[in-house]
Amino acid sequence: MSHVESVNVGPVVEVPWGSLKRSGIDKRPVTGAVRVDTLGLFGDAIADLQHHGGHDQAVYAYAAEDLQDWAVELGRELRPGQFGENLTTRGIDVTGARLGERWQVGSALLEVCAVRIPCSVFQGFLDERRWVRRFTERGVPGAYLRVVEEGEVAVGDAIDVVEQRSHDVTVGFAFRALTTQRELLPALAEEPRASARIQRRVRAFADR
Repeated sequence: MSHVESVNVGPVVEVPWGSLKRSGIDKRPVTGAVRVDTLGLFGDAIADLQHHGGHDQAVYAYAAEDLQDWAVELGRELRPGQFGENLTTRGIDVTGARLGERWQVGSALLEVCAVRIPCSVFQGFLDERRWVRRFTERGVPGAYLRVVEEGEVAVGDAIDVVEQRSHDVTVGFAFRALTTQRELLPALAEEPRASARIQRRVRAFADR
């Protein structure tokens, strides 16, 4: 059964990476039910509001299976929340999820609407050489989720895909379109629920 393996939140702290020198990337597992509203999880904080957070990036999900694959490749333990994810999932193909599909998680209804693009803060936090490039080449970015209905989530909650989409614009496809294969960008227009940032990228590509 697809379920939440860990719920992770974190405060904003000073960091030596990036232009702001402040970040909320260091998420740690918490116990008990956590409230989710349209801007994210209670107790979680975002520093760079220009590039992170907001309705289209309220919740970040990453698969435990993908985290484990990275742990093997990097030769180190990667704990839940290590990639800055709010929900560490188990049993659901996050990369294969379609933009616009909806997940019932606990009492919250979440909608897949965007993908994570790696940045210098992520690279600094992981402390791995060429991390942005390696993460991009792997093409397993995790998904940003919009909160359609507020509620609570907790460890062990089932993840039920309650609404599917008829297209093949998956998280993995969208990531490639936004990074290494920009010729794919027009296909993202198939999904009206894609994030506002993705929609702007599609329009800009069309207007070249």
